[in-house]
Amino acid sequence: MEKYPFTVIHPSAKIGENVKIGPFVTISENVEIGDGTIIDSNVTIHSGARIGKHCHIHSGAVISDIPQDLKFKGEDTLAIIGDYTHIREFVTIHRGTASKGKTVVGSHCLIMAYCHVAHDCFLHDHIIMSNAVQLAGEVVVDDWAIIGGGSLVHQFTHIGAHVMIQGGAHVNKDIPPYVMVGRLPISYMGINSVGLNRRGFTAEQIERINSVYRLMYLSDLNFSDAVAKIEAELPESDERNQIVDFVKNSPRGVVRKV
Repeated sequence: MEKYPFTVIHPSAKIGENVKIGPFVTISENVEIGDGTIIDSNVTIHSGARIGKHCHIHSGAVISDIPQDLKFKGEDTLAIIGDYTHIREFVTIHRGTASKGKTVVGSHCLIMAYCHVAHDCFLHDHIIMSNAVQLAGEVVVDDWAIIGGGSLVHQFTHIGAHVMIQGGAHVNKDIPPYVMVGRLPISYMGINSVGLNRRGFTAEQIERINSVYRLMYLSDLNFSDAVAKIEAELPESDERNQIVDFVKNSPRGVVRKV
């Protein structure tokens, strides 16, 4: 471990091999940091943090502070960060409450400066949150989603895989997989075809996704009738099933086309 002066590390903290810790860092008890991770200056890591291998936590970030939830009673909970994730300057990631017990940020994520990840959020892998995105409590973000800068995400919202959210969006509905959304109020804007191409989706897969969303958003059917028509008329595929399952299991309802 490489450690600068003026850094405070609790003796019970578990620090992996080849970890670099900058000056004026505070690491509390009940913390685990994986091999090869870099902790820059003025980072504060509170009890309950579990940080994976080869992460980079930039200056001023605060990890695993207690949640801003009035129901929190001091229970032992966690804030978990996967491997190869970058947490940029002044990001705050709060630990969980009794509701879920943990806040999770997955592997290979990029959480840009001034973002906030509230209690009990669950971010999967390969997620990008641009500057100053604010996630309220218990938000779920699936793999490969990109959230544009300054977006505000309502509590309990579910953002699907491969979604692209325009900067400054106010996200108060669930966002189904593979789509782009934006504007105020938030609206469906088509599928994220550029992102899907970059991630190796075939033309056939993209057309299957387009076929589903044409019925959902470009017909005169409500979502329930559109889902029934999709299941009756479109052949089964992983993409079709993922979208249909997402819509059926959305308690708050999915974004509409405005």
